Amino acid sequence: MPATHHSSGPPTNSRTPAAEKKATAKKPVKPRAGKDGKRGSPQPDPTTLGRIPVLDVRPVVQRGRRPAKAVTGESFEVSATVFREGHDAVGANVVLRDPKGRPGPWTPMRELAPGTDRWGATVTAGEPGRWTYTVEAWSDPLATWRHTAQIKIPAGLDTALVLEEGARLYERAVTGVPAGARPLVRAAVRALRDESRSANDRLKPALWPSVQAVLASYPLRELVTASDPMPLLVERERALYGSWYEFFPRSEGTAEQP
Repeated sequence: MPATHHSSGPPTNSRTPAAEKKATAKKPVKPRAGKDGKRGSPQPDPTTLGRIPVLDVRPVVQRGRRPAKAVTGESFEVSATVFREGHDAVGANVVLRDPKGRPGPWTPMRELAPGTDRWGATVTAGEPGRWTYTVEAWSDPLATWRHTAQIKIPAGLDTALVLEEGARLYERAVTGVPAGARPLVRAAVRALRDESRSANDRLKPALWPSVQAVLASYPLRELVTASDPMPLLVERERALYGSWYEFFPRSEGTAEQP
């Protein structure tokens, strides 16, 4: 999947089951008592990993204690290790936040090398200031279904079940797609349920490149897990080549005596 900016924020086409939200919700933190026995301010919980871990986010300086640096208009790669249990497909994206905390752009990530679980995307810094970037990982039910359907439908295995499952997934996905592209996805849903066609012909519209391109830009996301925000200091372009000097008169020594 090419790393291109396609929206000012993450897609709204996300689903997180209620049970998953309950499992990953943080427990309330009680203030800890100080040496004088008085209650202090609440202590933050340690970072909790979700169902799809996001590890080793880069670039990073001193484990995030200091910001990575870029200049206005500079493009750089954000990468992370993303994996999950089982064989279901995963996806990932980068969310940049500007100095005012506004999200954008939302950038899909690609697997840098097959089988390594290492994902990356190229993003571009904007105006000077203190930015942050976050990596989000998520389950990709549409990619999982397409892989299964392309195996089972040609083999004649569970065709009715597989086609109905696909139709329901595409119905869910269409709600997060822009209005102009919805007829294309709905056509795939109708084809998947058209019993007058053969199973192979019912599957084809769901695999059209145009349909897949729309759903790649506005994916159906489940079990979304976000990394900790990483700091990014964006400076003006002159920081790439400008130099600053400070003169210390004491370093010049004493005046020569006649």
